[in-house]
Amino acid sequence: MSDASGKKANRLIHSTSPYLQQHAYNPVDWFEWGTEALTRALREDKPILVSIGYSSCHWCHVMERESFENDDVAQIMNANFVCIKVDREERPDIDQIYMEAVQAMQQHGGWPLNVFLTPEQKPFFGGTYFPKKNWTQLLGQIDKAFREKELKSTSQPKI
Repeated sequence: MSDASGKKANRLIHSTSPYLQQHAYNPVDWFEWGTEALTRALREDKPILVSIGYSSCHWCHVMERESFENDDVAQIMNANFVCIKVDREERPDIDQIYMEAVQAMQQHGGWPLNVFLTPEQKPFFGGTYFPKKNWTQLLGQIDKAFREKELKSTSQPKI
């Protein structure tokens, strides 16, 4: 399925969440929170990126425009992570878990909430809005640390 500009839809096109549907034409290979994504992370031994937001969040839309709609950024995300998009208004349970984790790691939180997990769903790094340059640098650092096994035996990355 494609939109009027020819952009291909990702699996969020089938979501009931209006917020997730806003991301349905991102080039990021987004999953909804669920067994399919979590199983894939274990099977492919990839870290998980959970990005949580909501429809009226200004910085969520800025990050989408700067990073999630960018083909080059999406390519990095798709190659190295299992990417999960969560609507905090539909899944406050998931939001609460990862907001508490990020607040414990960073002493602050907010939205968009971007949390990196091991394939076993253990959070090891997170934050809120990242400008595109910082986001791509962070993606590279986390990928490198994960590939070098620094994140598989510890709860804190060496980045």
